[in-house]
Amino acid sequence: MRPIQARISVGAMAHNLRVARSHAGAARVFAVVKANAYGHGLSRARRALAAADGFAVLTLEEAANLRQMGVEQPILLLEGIFGPDEIAACAELDLWPVLHHHVHLDWLQQQPPARPIQVFLKFDSGMHRLGFPLADHAAAVARTKSLAGVAGLTLMTHFAQADEAAGVGWQLQPFLEQMARYGLPWSSANSAALLRYPDTLGTWVRPGLMLYGASPFADVSAEQLGLRPVMTLQSEIISVQILQAGEGVGYGQLFRAERTMRVGVVACGYADGYPRHALTGTPVLVNGRASRTLGRVSMDMLCVDLSECPDAGVGSRVVLWGEGLPVDTVATAAGTSSYELLCALAPRVPIEEAD
Repeated sequence: MRPIQARISVGAMAHNLRVARSHAGAARVFAVVKANAYGHGLSRARRALAAADGFAVLTLEEAANLRQMGVEQPILLLEGIFGPDEIAACAELDLWPVLHHHVHLDWLQQQPPARPIQVFLKFDSGMHRLGFPLADHAAAVARTKSLAGVAGLTLMTHFAQADEAAGVGWQLQPFLEQMARYGLPWSSANSAALLRYPDTLGTWVRPGLMLYGASPFADVSAEQLGLRPVMTLQSEIISVQILQAGEGVGYGQLFRAERTMRVGVVACGYADGYPRHALTGTPVLVNGRASRTLGRVSMDMLCVDLSECPDAGVGSRVVLWGEGLPVDTVATAAGTSSYELLCALAPRVPIEEAD
């Protein structure tokens, strides 16, 4: 059997939820489990995050799967409904759609659900992605309240720079100033805002990335935030090559040895979810020792430097990210984000579940 494997710790995920709760105060917690729980498995996340007050997903299919798994908590549809035909399912499955465009209100008016549903009304406070213009708040709130199919209303926005120096104030203050008059529950905090800006907590918070043991901040590690890595991607060396000075390795010969050196070939490539654009120097662990990738990542293999790992050979364990090597560190070196690495885990990679 090919030695690559993703080891996923449900205990670490549950721990990270407790960290989120410690920051949330009186706010209730939606555990964001979209994109197959950021690559960790929806069923696995449902069990690990069972103590959450609710779950947030992207699609009706994800929500229906959670209900089939026995989830009874509220389920939030983060992108709302994609057609009027989904309204009936929201009522049947007790799903809470995010309404972010006037067409959603049209659909609810034209095809009211069999029983009224809870909805989130999303406002664009500056991200300019989804949401009613903040200037149109009065009309949007009034119309939503008037719909017979709406049982309850929560106001919502999303931050563009909660993880950056610009922060959230430029979005949060206008949002709160306009929404305060309604006295309605509200939600704004993602992982970064939850961890750094207590003014954003509102009624509901929506942690995602932090639940999987990664930091939303470039300047603060997951360990410093009290988070534990959930996914460890690991494999083994399947061959060792000796390069002489001037010889290259891999497609394009992007890396050439400056001296005689040992190179380990690892059973992991971009078809497994490892980023093809990761260049020479991306960190790995070989038998627990720090090393680096060499040259171009192939579909099924990548190469690592064994210069500082004299005892390494065929069968030696290689950690691509996870325990001992934060996914954030690998993502930064590869010029991408931990979100992308975690979500990109390929279906062909076997998963071992750990406590």
